[in-house]
Amino acid sequence: MPEARPSLQESIARQRAELKQLIVEPLQQAAAACRGAWGSRERLDAALLQVFPALPHCRYAYALDTAGVQISDNVGHEGIVAADFGRDRSHRPYMRESQPASGFLLSRSYITQRLRRPGLTAIQIVRGDDGRALGFVGADFYLQDLPLTRASFAEQRHWKQLRGDPSIRSTVFHQTRNESEMDRHIDTVLGVVEELMADHGMHHIMLHFSSSRAVYWTVDDPYRYRLLDIKALTDPDICLAFRQQPYPGDALVPKQRLRAILDGMRNLRFVDETFYLRTGTLNIFNGIVALTFSCDGSHYLPWDEFLKMDVAFWLGSV
Repeated sequence: MPEARPSLQESIARQRAELKQLIVEPLQQAAAACRGAWGSRERLDAALLQVFPALPHCRYAYALDTAGVQISDNVGHEGIVAADFGRDRSHRPYMRESQPASGFLLSRSYITQRLRRPGLTAIQIVRGDDGRALGFVGADFYLQDLPLTRASFAEQRHWKQLRGDPSIRSTVFHQTRNESEMDRHIDTVLGVVEELMADHGMHHIMLHFSSSRAVYWTVDDPYRYRLLDIKALTDPDICLAFRQQPYPGDALVPKQRLRAILDGMRNLRFVDETFYLRTGTLNIFNGIVALTFSCDGSHYLPWDEFLKMDVAFWLGSV
């Protein structure tokens, strides 16, 4: 039986634990090496330069006083970089987190100032012989440098509701649904879509009912999306342009339930002249139905839950 994939938060926690295990001991050794050099910029640079190779995947290491002001230069793979001496780092995210009793902190990821991409910082307290805090040794890491496994996480399959643009929600009672080309030919459109999903390899589709178009992905070219305009969607001959393919065995949505899901979207399109479906999305592999309504509110839910909910539910929910 295959091992269950972790959730998003479990995956993040696992990666952080692996990174901490890699760097906690080398950073403690760096702090010990800097203790005897404290107060001298040149001696701190020399100490950091000596211990830097033991800090795996680190971009820069440096020393800070207790106020968060840098009292050494940056030390990196290129040697000593003098640009940041005297820099006040007290406002940076890693200096604003609570320091654990152990004296070691692995910050949450943040956007770096140099690359403007995600990074994180490890901080280790440096203490004098009397136990008094002298300051900190910091080590910066860019996520792009870290060789962590990053095992894919499992998307949680439960209903999620997201509120949309407040300006749209506030004016929803002043609008009514205008009949679109897709509305006028809805039976043909849904028949074409069911055919393409059931027997021609289309595994993900976004139906834009109001603008009469569809965006889709196919199993034989899953990295590119394509567009079908209303002319194509209302021409069953379009199916001749897609080679026939067996329905994927690992799809979560049963082939025989495709039409019921599409019909459910149709019902929500015409449920009310004020609250109505603007966009409906279906992915057969993760089994998620996504709905965006005229009030700009969005719902994401498993296909089987979607089929259990009647029109009355949606009128009370959107």
